[in-house]
Amino acid sequence: MLPTHMKDLQFPINLTFNIGTLSNDFSATDASGRTIAYVKQKLFKLKEDISVYSNDSKTELLYKIKADRWIDWSAAYSITYADGTELGKVARKGWRSLWKAKYLLVDQHQKEQFTIEEENGWVKVWDSLLGEIPILGMLTGYFFNPSYAVTNLNGRKIVRIKKLPSFFGRKFEISKLEDIDNDDDERVILGLMMMILLERRRG
Repeated sequence: MLPTHMKDLQFPINLTFNIGTLSNDFSATDASGRTIAYVKQKLFKLKEDISVYSNDSKTELLYKIKADRWIDWSAAYSITYADGTELGKVARKGWRSLWKAKYLLVDQHQKEQFTIEEENGWVKVWDSLLGEIPILGMLTGYFFNPSYAVTNLNGRKIVRIKKLPSFFGRKFEISKLEDIDNDDDERVILGLMMMILLERRRG
């Protein structure tokens, strides 16, 4: 039986990173305060290895996200259920850039479904510049908060994730702009989780 823990979600979804741990991890809660996922990234590995549990007790593994090769994309990550059944992929288009980040979400049939794109590339530029200034650099988490939009094939924005004002950029909020299928909810949320892990490392 496949897990259904991340379906019928109540938006907004809040992601809160744990600061000071030896792993790159965060908790996800929905609008009711229910923990829907605990995401842990294994550090010091040559390839990305992400585990998504039902909560921080780590007793129930729901999903895995691992680096995967995909032609014409600089980086791709396969999203699977705990039993290995593929749910989809999230892929980064192009090499690292100071400008807007762009990702593609594909379904389990390898069909393009959504794109994820930074809404204002200047926010990250100013955030990086201010971060180089002593004292003021500590406040970038309050002044510059990038947002990313998930867009369907018709060009309509359906979901947005934005960084909330906080030290160390540890809080993010995912809001739904239009209704989408429950099956897509799961793929979109997991894709955004992986994207945020990559973008926080990117700076």
